[in-house]
Amino acid sequence: MQKSLQNLQIMNQPKICLLVEDHANARRWMIDALVQAFSNVEVLEAASIEQAHHLLDLKPDLALLDIGLPDGSGIDLIAPLVENGCEVVMATAFTDDEHLFDALKQGATGYILKEAPKKELVDMLRGILAGQPPLSPNIARRVLQHFARSSTSYLKDIPAQPEEQRLTARERDVLTLLAKGYTVKDVATMLEISFYTTAGYAKSVYRKLNVSSRAEATLEAARLGYVSAD
Repeated sequence: MQKSLQNLQIMNQPKICLLVEDHANARRWMIDALVQAFSNVEVLEAASIEQAHHLLDLKPDLALLDIGLPDGSGIDLIAPLVENGCEVVMATAFTDDEHLFDALKQGATGYILKEAPKKELVDMLRGILAGQPPLSPNIARRVLQHFARSSTSYLKDIPAQPEEQRLTARERDVLTLLAKGYTVKDVATMLEISFYTTAGYAKSVYRKLNVSSRAEATLEAARLGYVSAD
Protein backbone atom coordinates (compact mmCIF):
# COMPACT_ATOMS: atom_id res chain seq x y z
CA MET A 1 0.00 0.00 0.00
CA GLN A 2 2.88 2.34 0.80
CA LYS A 3 3.92 2.91 -2.83
CA SER A 4 0.39 3.93 -3.82
CA LEU A 5 -0.21 6.63 -1.24
CA GLN A 6 -0.08 10.19 -2.42
CA ASN A 7 1.61 13.18 -0.78
CA LEU A 8 -0.81 15.40 1.09
CA GLN A 9 -1.38 18.45 -1.06
CA ILE A 10 -3.94 21.10 -1.89
CA MET A 11 -5.64 20.04 -5.10
CA ASN A 12 -6.78 22.60 -7.66
CA GLN A 13 -10.40 22.51 -8.75
CA PRO A 14 -10.67 19.44 -10.98
CA LYS A 15 -11.52 20.37 -14.55
CA ILE A 16 -12.27 16.90 -15.91
CA CYS A 17 -13.74 14.05 -13.84
CA LEU A 18 -14.17 10.52 -15.14
CA LEU A 19 -17.21 8.79 -13.61
CA VAL A 20 -17.34 5.03 -14.20
CA GLU A 21 -20.69 3.66 -13.07
CA ASP A 22 -22.97 1.21 -14.87
CA HIS A 23 -26.28 2.20 -13.24
CA ALA A 24 -27.90 5.25 -14.82
CA ASN A 25 -29.61 6.43 -11.63
CA ALA A 26 -26.37 6.20 -9.66
CA ARG A 27 -24.55 8.12 -12.41
CA ARG A 28 -27.06 10.96 -12.18
CA TRP A 29 -26.70 10.98 -8.38
CA MET A 30 -22.91 11.12 -8.58
CA ILE A 31 -22.88 13.74 -11.35
CA ASP A 32 -25.11 16.00 -9.26
CA ALA A 33 -22.75 15.61 -6.29
CA LEU A 34 -19.69 16.37 -8.46
CA VAL A 35 -21.29 19.50 -9.91
CA GLN A 36 -22.16 20.70 -6.41
CA ALA A 37 -18.66 19.96 -5.11
CA PHE A 38 -16.62 21.42 -7.96
CA SER A 39 -17.45 24.49 -10.01
CA ASN A 40 -17.27 24.15 -13.81
CA VAL A 41 -16.22 20.50 -13.71
CA GLU A 42 -16.68 18.47 -16.91
CA VAL A 43 -17.89 14.95 -16.16
CA LEU A 44 -17.00 12.13 -18.55
CA GLU A 45 -19.38 9.18 -18.20
CA ALA A 46 -18.57 5.51 -18.72
CA ALA A 47 -20.69 2.46 -17.94
CA SER A 48 -17.93 -0.12 -18.38
CA ILE A 49 -14.17 -0.60 -18.26
CA GLU A 50 -14.04 -0.67 -22.06
CA GLN A 51 -15.81 2.70 -22.32
CA ALA A 52 -13.54 4.14 -19.63
CA HIS A 53 -10.38 3.11 -21.51
CA HIS A 54 -11.57 5.11 -24.51
CA LEU A 55 -11.72 8.23 -22.30
CA LEU A 56 -8.29 7.97 -20.66
CA ASP A 57 -6.66 10.05 -23.42
CA LEU A 58 -8.75 13.02 -22.29
CA LYS A 59 -6.56 13.13 -19.15
CA PRO A 60 -9.10 13.37 -16.31
CA ASP A 61 -7.62 14.84 -13.13
CA LEU A 62 -10.18 13.12 -10.88
CA ALA A 63 -11.89 9.75 -11.29
CA LEU A 64 -14.77 8.16 -9.38
CA LEU A 65 -14.85 4.43 -10.02
CA ASP A 66 -17.41 1.77 -9.24
CA ILE A 67 -15.99 -1.70 -8.59
CA GLY A 68 -18.66 -4.09 -9.88
CA LEU A 69 -18.85 -3.33 -13.61
CA PRO A 70 -20.32 -5.46 -16.42
CA ASP A 71 -16.90 -6.28 -17.92
CA GLY A 72 -14.73 -6.51 -14.81
CA SER A 73 -13.57 -4.64 -11.73
CA GLY A 74 -13.10 -0.87 -11.59
CA ILE A 75 -9.99 -1.54 -9.50
CA ASP A 76 -8.26 -2.52 -12.76
CA LEU A 77 -8.61 1.10 -13.93
CA ILE A 78 -6.74 2.58 -10.98
CA ALA A 79 -3.16 1.96 -12.12
CA PRO A 80 -3.44 3.54 -15.61
CA LEU A 81 -5.26 6.55 -14.15
CA VAL A 82 -2.72 7.08 -11.37
CA GLU A 83 0.12 6.80 -13.88
CA ASN A 84 -1.41 9.76 -15.70
CA GLY A 85 -1.53 11.83 -12.52
CA CYS A 86 -5.23 11.33 -11.87
CA GLU A 87 -6.65 11.31 -8.33
CA VAL A 88 -8.75 8.15 -7.95
CA VAL A 89 -11.66 7.67 -5.56
CA MET A 90 -13.70 4.49 -5.39
CA ALA A 91 -17.47 5.00 -5.23
CA THR A 92 -19.00 1.62 -4.54
CA ALA A 93 -21.28 -0.54 -2.43
CA PHE A 94 -18.50 -3.02 -1.54
CA THR A 95 -17.49 -2.79 2.12
CA ASP A 96 -15.28 -5.88 2.47
CA ASP A 97 -11.59 -5.65 3.34
CA GLU A 98 -10.45 -7.43 0.17
CA HIS A 99 -11.85 -4.80 -2.20
CA LEU A 100 -11.01 -1.90 0.13
CA PHE A 101 -7.33 -2.71 0.61
CA ASP A 102 -6.84 -3.90 -2.95
CA ALA A 103 -8.06 -0.48 -4.16
CA LEU A 104 -5.76 1.36 -1.74
CA LYS A 105 -2.80 -0.79 -2.76
CA GLN A 106 -3.43 -0.01 -6.42
CA GLY A 107 -3.32 3.73 -5.72
CA ALA A 108 -6.84 4.90 -4.82
CA THR A 109 -6.77 7.77 -2.34
CA GLY A 110 -10.41 7.57 -1.32
CA TYR A 111 -13.20 5.05 -0.79
CA ILE A 112 -16.78 6.31 -0.68
CA LEU A 113 -19.89 4.22 -0.15
CA LYS A 114 -22.65 5.11 -2.60
CA GLU A 115 -25.22 4.87 0.19
CA ALA A 116 -23.86 8.11 1.70
CA PRO A 117 -26.31 11.05 1.85
CA LYS A 118 -25.65 13.53 -0.93
CA LYS A 119 -24.53 16.31 1.43
CA GLU A 120 -22.00 13.98 3.04
CA LEU A 121 -20.80 12.89 -0.39
CA VAL A 122 -20.40 16.50 -1.55
CA ASP A 123 -18.49 17.39 1.63
CA MET A 124 -16.14 14.44 1.19
CA LEU A 125 -15.46 15.40 -2.43
CA ARG A 126 -14.80 19.02 -1.49
CA GLY A 127 -12.34 17.82 1.13
CA ILE A 128 -10.07 16.66 -1.71
CA LEU A 129 -9.31 20.33 -2.40
CA ALA A 130 -7.78 20.62 1.07
CA GLY A 131 -5.80 17.41 0.75
CA GLN A 132 -8.29 15.36 2.78
CA PRO A 133 -8.66 11.82 1.41
CA PRO A 134 -12.39 11.05 1.08
CA LEU A 135 -13.32 8.03 3.19
CA SER A 136 -16.83 7.13 4.30
CA PRO A 137 -16.92 7.09 8.13
CA ASN A 138 -17.35 3.33 8.53
CA ILE A 139 -14.62 2.72 5.94
CA ALA A 140 -12.24 4.95 7.91
CA ARG A 141 -13.05 2.92 11.03
CA ARG A 142 -12.39 -0.34 9.17
CA VAL A 143 -8.98 0.94 8.07
CA LEU A 144 -8.16 1.97 11.63
CA GLN A 145 -9.32 -1.34 13.08
CA HIS A 146 -7.41 -3.35 10.47
CA PHE A 147 -4.11 -1.62 11.11
CA ALA A 148 -4.61 -1.44 14.85
CA ARG A 149 -5.10 -5.21 14.98
CA SER A 150 -2.09 -5.90 12.77
CA SER A 151 0.16 -3.61 14.80
CA THR A 152 -0.79 -4.82 18.29
CA SER A 153 1.95 -7.43 18.46
CA TYR A 154 4.79 -4.94 18.04
CA LEU A 155 3.50 -1.79 19.72
CA LYS A 156 6.02 -2.26 22.50
CA ASP A 157 8.92 -2.17 20.03
CA ILE A 158 8.14 1.32 18.68
CA PRO A 159 10.93 3.77 19.55
CA ALA A 160 10.18 6.94 21.48
CA GLN A 161 9.17 9.89 19.36
CA PRO A 162 11.54 12.83 19.07
CA GLU A 163 10.13 15.73 21.05
CA GLU A 164 9.77 17.92 17.96
CA GLN A 165 7.56 15.27 16.28
CA ARG A 166 5.08 14.89 19.09
CA LEU A 167 1.58 16.09 18.41
CA THR A 168 0.09 18.99 20.32
CA ALA A 169 -3.16 18.51 22.20
CA ARG A 170 -5.10 20.24 19.41
CA GLU A 171 -3.40 18.13 16.74
CA ARG A 172 -4.36 14.99 18.67
CA ASP A 173 -7.96 16.23 18.79
CA VAL A 174 -7.97 16.75 15.02
CA LEU A 175 -6.33 13.39 14.34
CA THR A 176 -8.75 11.52 16.59
CA LEU A 177 -11.78 12.96 14.79
CA LEU A 178 -10.30 12.45 11.31
CA ALA A 179 -9.52 8.84 12.21
CA LYS A 180 -13.18 8.35 13.11
CA GLY A 181 -14.15 9.35 9.58
CA TYR A 182 -15.17 12.98 10.05
CA THR A 183 -14.31 15.44 7.29
CA VAL A 184 -12.12 18.50 7.86
CA LYS A 185 -15.28 20.62 7.74
CA ASP A 186 -16.95 18.45 10.39
CA VAL A 187 -13.89 18.63 12.62
CA ALA A 188 -13.75 22.41 12.29
CA THR A 189 -17.38 22.65 13.39
CA MET A 190 -16.94 20.24 16.29
CA LEU A 191 -13.82 22.00 17.58
CA GLU A 192 -15.26 25.45 16.85
CA ILE A 193 -12.29 26.57 14.76
CA SER A 194 -12.08 27.64 11.11
CA PHE A 195 -11.87 25.21 8.22
CA TYR A 196 -8.48 26.55 7.16
CA THR A 197 -7.08 26.31 10.69
CA THR A 198 -8.29 22.72 10.88
CA ALA A 199 -6.75 21.91 7.48
CA GLY A 200 -3.50 23.39 8.77
CA TYR A 201 -3.59 21.13 11.83
CA ALA A 202 -4.26 18.13 9.57
CA LYS A 203 -1.27 18.97 7.38
CA SER A 204 0.91 19.39 10.46
CA VAL A 205 -0.20 15.99 11.76
CA TYR A 206 0.62 14.34 8.44
CA ARG A 207 4.04 16.02 8.38
CA LYS A 208 4.92 15.09 11.97
CA LEU A 209 3.82 11.48 11.50
CA ASN A 210 5.53 11.34 8.10
CA VAL A 211 2.39 9.96 6.43
CA SER A 212 0.49 10.86 3.29
CA SER A 213 -3.04 9.51 3.77
CA ARG A 214 -5.70 9.05 6.42
CA ALA A 215 -5.06 5.29 6.38
CA GLU A 216 -1.41 5.80 7.28
CA ALA A 217 -2.24 8.51 9.82
CA THR A 218 -4.71 6.29 11.66
CA LEU A 219 -2.19 3.46 11.72
CA GLU A 220 0.51 5.67 13.22
CA ALA A 221 -2.00 7.16 15.67
CA ALA A 222 -2.94 3.66 16.84
CA ARG A 223 0.69 2.71 17.22
CA LEU A 224 1.43 5.80 19.28
CA GLY A 225 -1.64 5.36 21.46
CA TYR A 226 -3.44 8.55 20.39
CA VAL A 227 -6.51 6.64 19.19
CA SER A 228 -7.89 3.14 19.57
CA ALA A 229 -9.79 0.83 17.28
CA ASP A 230 -12.87 0.82 19.50
